[in-house]
Parts: sequence; structure tokens; C-alpha cells
Amino acid sequence: MQADLIIRGADIIDGTGAPRRRGDVAVTDDRIVATGDLKHWKAGREVDAAGRVVAPGFIDPHVHHDGAMLTHPDMEFMTSQGVTTVINGNCGFSIAPLKQMGSVPGPLRMIIEDESYTFPTYAAYRDRMLSAPAAVNAACLIGHSTLRINEVPDLGKAADADQIKAMARTLDQALAEGAIGLSTGTFYPPSRAAPTEELIELAKIAHQHSKLYVTHMRDEGDRVIEALEETFQVGRESGCGVHVSHHKCAGLANHGKSEITLKMIDEAIKRQDVGLDTTPWVASSTILDSGRHKQATRVIVAESEPYPELAGRDLDDIARQWNTDIDDALQRLLPATGIFFIMDEEDVQRIMSYEHTMICSDGIPSGSHPHPRVWGTFPRVLGRYARDVGLFTLEEAVKRMTSMPADRFGLGGRGRIAVGGFADLVIFDPRTIEEGATFEAPIAPAKGIDRVFVNGREVWTDGVKTGARPGRPLEQSAPVQVV
Repeated sequence: MQADLIIRGADIIDGTGAPRRRGDVAVTDDRIVATGDLKHWKAGREVDAAGRVVAPGFIDPHVHHDGAMLTHPDMEFMTSQGVTTVINGNCGFSIAPLKQMGSVPGPLRMIIEDESYTFPTYAAYRDRMLSAPAAVNAACLIGHSTLRINEVPDLGKAADADQIKAMARTLDQALAEGAIGLSTGTFYPPSRAAPTEELIELAKIAHQHSKLYVTHMRDEGDRVIEALEETFQVGRESGCGVHVSHHKCAGLANHGKSEITLKMIDEAIKRQDVGLDTTPWVASSTILDSGRHKQATRVIVAESEPYPELAGRDLDDIARQWNTDIDDALQRLLPATGIFFIMDEEDVQRIMSYEHTMICSDGIPSGSHPHPRVWGTFPRVLGRYARDVGLFTLEEAVKRMTSMPADRFGLGGRGRIAVGGFADLVIFDPRTIEEGATFEAPIAPAKGIDRVFVNGREVWTDGVKTGARPGRPLEQSAPVQVV
């Protein structure tokens, strides 16, 4: 009854949704070896967690940290909010396999800050993460847009039969090398011309590997219903489980539409495998020239390559300063990313509280003024929505951040406090936890996060990163669970 570490006297929220229980958690090496009343156990180190919650480390199922894993390996924007595992390669954009070295196409700049960090195979990227670990674990999807950039010379056209076969071969290889699924982003220019049939053919490859099709749908605004129908069609005709990324109803004309979309998802779940995640914010963030500015009540410039000094300024203000209109100002700022206020709070809460919804940040960490979700998503859910608003219990909130994404993406041994599971753990104060990041000052650690452990090693303690980098590249190690 000896362990390396014992966390004593905590309220254990185990990630399953079960009521919290008072007890201890013992860790040896990278595994949880005991829980409960461990007064007879001894350890080389003991942490007093009285008055605190210990929970599984949070799993963020939708981020854009592909490049940040290499350029910012301490990943403090994740560890400081209790995140111990991320899933990269979302929205159709992955850092690998990118065969065309040289100038990186526009949207890929969201995930590749340094063009020297490009990889011709997924195995090469995986091996780089093994040899130069980050502070968090990471699994990765393979982006459809990345595959198209490799094989389709004219991205404004549908891929022909030979190009689809070439993309399918590359995807098949990457999934065999450990990538956990296929992501698409038909909202974005590199894949906008792809017809549904192209998506179905590639989803068939994911299905052959028993992995998911994860999608930033073709439209999340005026045609969100049609986009959902397309997503369901891809799943039916390929046999693949589908997962809707950062589900939202964007634009004033579509506020309230979540009542319709969630009913559609409910009906689809009766016939096929459908899942979803969402963010706890009324503003989204993506490339500035996405068209979102036409649906938004406010736009903040997150990053501008030619005008870095304008990060954090409202697009309206910049246009007035330049004595021009918004569209012209936007073009002059490119390449750039933006923050777009396009959602309604009632929709955000309705989608977030839907029984099958997981929590994600959709974080893009680059630039001097990112969306506050990069640093503050998970504490915001625990503090504002669970504790203050009462949208769900703290136990339910933790479940949506831990066991649900672990089960959905087949990350065996993660997402629960259970004997034999990996020691990814977060200790927090349920009375004070909240986001520190705001739209005005978005780079700030969360409040109320005491300690964070990844694979048994402490990566964040009392507001400071430890410098430890025990993260691992993860593969699907358990069957994907149907919602």
C-alpha cells in the first residue's frame, strides 16, 4: 500500500456523472492505483485537497493546436484551465499529412505558425510529438482540406475520381498510423467545392477503420438545417459515425433555431451514430475573411499579419479610422483572424445542456489577442454555467468534459478516475473556479485551478507552469461509443 502520490481528502468527481464522494486518490507512475479511504496508504508525496474537487483531467475534443504542440510545448493555455488531452486536426485542417512544402495556404495558417513544422505523413508528426513531448496528450484527426491541398490543383472544383482515390490512400495510411478520424470543413474555401459524394467516399475509409467523421458543417447559419441533413447523409451512406463540431446557429436570423436542430439530431440518433460538441460563448473565432462578419453584431480583430498592432480592435473602429467600409478594411487586414459575435445566449445554453453535447474550446492560440475561449472555456462552464446559472450539476459538467469525449473518440483509460486508468487529474476549488480570460484581456489563466497532472506528473501548480512535458500522442485504444 505504497504510492508515489496521494491526493487526500478531496471531493472526488470521477467523470461518470455519479455524485461526488469524499476520499483519496493514489497514483504510482502514470496510473491511478487506488481511490477511497486510503489512510493506511503511504506515498512519497501527499497533497492536501480538503475543500477541493479532484476530477479527471479535461479532454478538449476540438482545438487547433497542431502546431502549438511543437512551438508552445508547455501548453499553459490548456493546462492552466485543467485540460490534459486535446484533439487536433479539426475543421478539415491538420498539420499532417501535408505533402506540399513551401507556402502554406491561408486557412492552414491558423494551425501552422512556423512553416518548417509541416509533415508529409501522420507518422512523422506523431514521431515528432514522441521525441519532443508537450505538456498535454494529443490525438489527431486528418483534415479533408489538407488532403485536398495535396491532391486537387484547383480547389475551386470537385475532386475527380483519381484525386479521390489518392486522398483515400493517404487517409487510409494516416489512420493506420494512429490518427483517430477524418475531419471536414466544407465551410472553408479549400473544401467548399467538394460535393457530398466526395465526403462520403472519404468517410467510407474512416468507417473501415471504425473511426469517426467529424465536421465543421457547410453552413452554421441560414442553411444550418440543410447542412445537418448533409452530415446525416454522409453517415448513412458511408456507415461512419458522424460528429458535429461546435454546433451553433449563427446570425440574428437564425437565433432560436437550435430548437429545430436539436430535434433533428434527436431523430437522427434513433437511426444512426451522431454526436456533437459546442463552446460556452456567444462569439466564434476563425479566419477574418470567412464571411462571418456579415452575420455578426460585433467583430474583433484577433490577429492581422500586416497590421499586428491592430489586434484587439473592433473592425468597425478600424474602418472608421481608415475612412473606409468594413469590407475594404477587412481585405486590407488579411491574412487575419477574427472574433465574431454571432450567437444567441439562449441557443448557447440550449445546445450546451442537450444531453449528448460535449464541451470544446475550438481554440486558436496564435496572435496577441485570441478569443478568451483559448484560456477560459472549461472553468467558464464549471463556474458560470454549472455553479452560478445551474444549467447542470458540477458532476454533469465534468462528465461532458471527461468520460464523454474519451468514450466518443475511443481514448481508452482516459476521462475517469478509476483504478488502472491514466493519472490525468485536476484539483480545483468549486467555489471560486471561473475563467480569467475576457474579450478585453484574453490571455489570462483560470481562477480556482490548484494543480494539474498529466500521466502522473504535475504540469500546473498554484498559477504557475512546472515545465514538465509528460504528454503523449494518443491513438484510438477503445471502441468508439455510440451516443
